[in-house]
This record gives sequence, C-alpha cells and structure tokens, in this order.
Amino acid sequence: MEQFKPFHLAFPIRDIEETRKFYGDLLGCDIGRSTEKWIDFNFFGHQLSAHVKPEELAKAQANEVDGKNVPVRHFGAILPWDEWHHLADKLKAFGIEFIIEPYIRFQGEVGEQATMFFLDPAGNALEFKSFQDSTQIFAK
Repeated sequence: MEQFKPFHLAFPIRDIEETRKFYGDLLGCDIGRSTEKWIDFNFFGHQLSAHVKPEELAKAQANEVDGKNVPVRHFGAILPWDEWHHLADKLKAFGIEFIIEPYIRFQGEVGEQATMFFLDPAGNALEFKSFQDSTQIFAK
C-alpha cells in the first residue's frame, strides 16, 4: 500500500468558538494555529483550516445513494472499526442530528463499511467511515 500522505482542506465557518468546541471538544481534534478569522485542526492526521466566511456557507446538495440523500459536498475520515463505533456512540449521546444515521453499508459484500453523515455547526457535511478490512477501501 502507498505511504500515508496527509492532506490540507480549507472550508468556511460562521464562528471560531463554536467551531473550536465542535472539532476540538466533541471530535477530539488537536488545535493548531488560529486567529480571530481562522483556526487549524489536526483532523485525524490531516490539516483542516476553518475560515470565518459565513457568506460562503451554502447547504450541500444531495444525490440519492442506496436510497439515502448523501450530501455531494462533504469531507471526513476513515477510522479504525472500534474508534468509528466509539465516535458514533459519542455523537448519539451528545444529541447530534444525523443526515444519515450510523449503519453498515454493503454488509457481507466487497467494500463493506460503516458510515454516518452529520453537519458541523456551520452546516458543513461530514462523513465518517470504517472498514473491518482496510484492503477493501478501494475495492471494486
């Protein structure tokens, strides 16, 4: 398998403090540099830069996938199986409203995965996935 290469993603938010609480406190992301206009997070080994730009926020349009409305514009992470389940339980306990409730997709098939979708406080859609067999991530 190819060596892990972290990526960088910049995205708009409404408010620094609500974003700090969501990504830092709820999701457990370490906080990097910040100003009153932007904040960086270590998002599971990747750099996220959240910029206060409320005028750029727009509801993501959805496509139907497996009978569910999947937000087209979204980002997230692939977590180890147990970590994904722990996060799903934590989000449920916190009262997160899911776009797509945590469930197992392609059960018993190639590419079997756990997945869930929800919004951050600015309305950015996130998807978290997990594979019991990481060799299945790009399987056809």
